[in-house]
Parts: sequence; structure tokens; C-alpha cells
Amino acid sequence: MNTGALGKVYHHGEIIIRQGDIGDCMYVIQEGQVEVIAEQGDREVQLAVRGKGELLGEMAIFEKERRSATVRAIGTVRLLTVDEKNFIRRVHEDPSLAYRMVEMMSHRIRELSTEVARLKFEGSADRG
Repeated sequence: MNTGALGKVYHHGEIIIRQGDIGDCMYVIQEGQVEVIAEQGDREVQLAVRGKGELLGEMAIFEKERRSATVRAIGTVRLLTVDEKNFIRRVHEDPSLAYRMVEMMSHRIRELSTEVARLKFEGSADRG
């Protein structure tokens, strides 16, 4: 991991967020792409690929819980780190930032709800 003028640079395969670690910040993807992975034992499942302009680890701003997934760089990635104090300051400067974040989180919840429903339907079809 190298520190650049803006944000930090991660190289292909580098772990940015480790599932199970305690989070205290979020990240904004400035360049590149990352994969979001759920880990269980020695198995991995890719949950999503995120790119430029998207947020990662935003739940840590609101609750100091363990990270729910691992995030790994795909190619070279530049990320800006935002802690709770900086986030609150930015929201005071630009209240629409909070609205955009809630909008993004709502979209992700809808995606997850659709996926859960799909998996439940597949599971009930397999039993029926």
C-alpha cells in the first residue's frame, strides 16, 4: 500500500478491508475497482464489484461493528479514507451528501432484498 497525494493506492489482490475486523472509517473509490467477498472458512463468494465514485465500508461510520465482508483490489485502486469526524464535517458543509449516502444505501438494501428473495425461491423450488 502506497500513500499518494490523494488517497491511498492498493495493488491487485491487496486486502483493503478484512471481514471480521472492527471498522472505524469508510472509503471512496477514486480510481479502479474492488471486489467485495464473503468468507467462510476457506471458501469465498464474490458479492459485488464496486468502482469509481462508490463507497465501501460505510456502515462503520454509523456502527462500530465487525466488517461484514472482505474487500480486495482488482488491479490498481486509489481510495480516499473518511472517518466519522471527517464525514460529519463534510455533511455540515454539504447536507446533500447525507441524502446521497442514504440513497446509495437504500439501493444496496433493495439489491440484497431481491437476492435474498431469489435464493429463498430457489430453495423452496428445490424442496418442492
